[in-house]
Formats: sequence, C-alpha cells, structure tokens
Amino acid sequence: MAAIGRALAVTLVLLGLWEGAVRLLGVPAYILPGPLRIAVTAWDNAGILAHNAAITLGEMLLGLACGSVLGIACALAMAASPLARRAMRPVLLVAQALPVFAIAPLLVIWFGFGLASKIVMASLIIFFPVASAFHDGLARTEQGLVDLARLGGAGTAKTLRFIRIPAALPALTSGLRVATAVAPIGAVVGEWVGASAGLGYLMIYSNARMQTDMVFAALAVLLAMALILFTLVDRGLTRLVPWAPETAPA
Repeated sequence: MAAIGRALAVTLVLLGLWEGAVRLLGVPAYILPGPLRIAVTAWDNAGILAHNAAITLGEMLLGLACGSVLGIACALAMAASPLARRAMRPVLLVAQALPVFAIAPLLVIWFGFGLASKIVMASLIIFFPVASAFHDGLARTEQGLVDLARLGGAGTAKTLRFIRIPAALPALTSGLRVATAVAPIGAVVGEWVGASAGLGYLMIYSNARMQTDMVFAALAVLLAMALILFTLVDRGLTRLVPWAPETAPA
C-alpha cells in the first residue's frame, strides 16, 4: 500500500506540473491538452472508449494466449530434440528481427481487417520472449539433477517432464511477464494499419481530426488496461510458482 501511495503521489505531482505548464505557456489544446481536459473528454466519451477498449482487450488477451502457447511449444520442442532446436532457432531470430510494423500491412492483406490479423501480430511479438526465456530455463537446468534422473532410469521425456520443466518455470514466468507488458503493441499496431474499431483505430481517427484530447484519453485507457493486466498476470504467476521468491534490495 505504501508503494501504491508513493506512485499515486508522484503521478499526481507530474499531472499537476503538466496542467500548470499547459496553462502557463498557453499551449493550444490541439497540440497538448491538459490532464483536466483529457479527463473531461474521457468522461464525455466513456461509452465510445469502453466499446473500443473491449475490442482491444480481447485482441490483447487472445494474442497473449496464442503467442504464449506457441512459444511454450517451440521451447519444449527445441529442448526435446537437437534437430528441432537447429531448425527453430532461425525462426526465433527472424520473429524478433523483423519489425512487426513493417510486416503489419502484409498481415492485414493475408488475414483481413478483422480480429485475425491483430491476433497474429500480437502473437508474433509475444512469441519470442516466451520461447526464448523458457528455452533458456530448460537449457540451464542443473546438470546434477538431470544426471540423477538418468541414473534412476528416466528417459528424455520423463526428465523433461519431472526435472527440466519444473526447474524452468521461473524462467517461463519471466518471459510471460515480458510478454504481458508488450501484448498491447501488437493489437494497437494492427489497429493502426487497418481496423474499424479498437483503441488504436480511435487514436488514428481522432488524430486525423486534430482531436488530441481524445488521443490522450484513448492512450490513458490503454495504459490502465495494460497495467491492470500485467498486475493480474504477475500476481497469478507468483502464486503458481511460489518456490521462486523475488528478492528486493535492502
């Protein structure tokens, strides 16, 4: 609660400075509206924001689920088979090296302006941190545990199931946390390139009409959704992997 209180205090101070600077310098609202104006705009357009936020949230959740499942499956395949590892490693590098914004128009052409292209874009962004972190955890399993399992007669599958996967779960949770943090990127980029609804679409629509306060209102809603989603995932992962406690500096 103390940490939340400090964060709120800092946020209120920054918002107050923002509002004061806008009023003192006389910055036009179409360039940089103040927080109060943005809050009024958000209140007056709550229905529109809620409708578009629900669409973007659905894209984020589906992209997070698909990308995470794909990343976990890829990491398991690479850990179980050297051949799969050699074949999939270039795919991982390509998935990370290609900017999603560069291929977003192609994905819209291939999958349409609907939900599918947004899910694919979000999955491509989420796939890499999950697969990379989980595979790294699987590869760094303590060798003594692996040798002990093999001495007990465990084969590759049993060693992977009972030794390597449990040992790699903390690394997987780190990857999932990163994936949750970047989940909004794929959905919003997809909506920027081609969509008829969603917060990204609302930002582009409002920006073209110089409704900067509406752009900021949509950004604020997107930020709130991302923070809430990350907090829920973070707490859920902490409960699922209690044997990996976090340490904080004294």
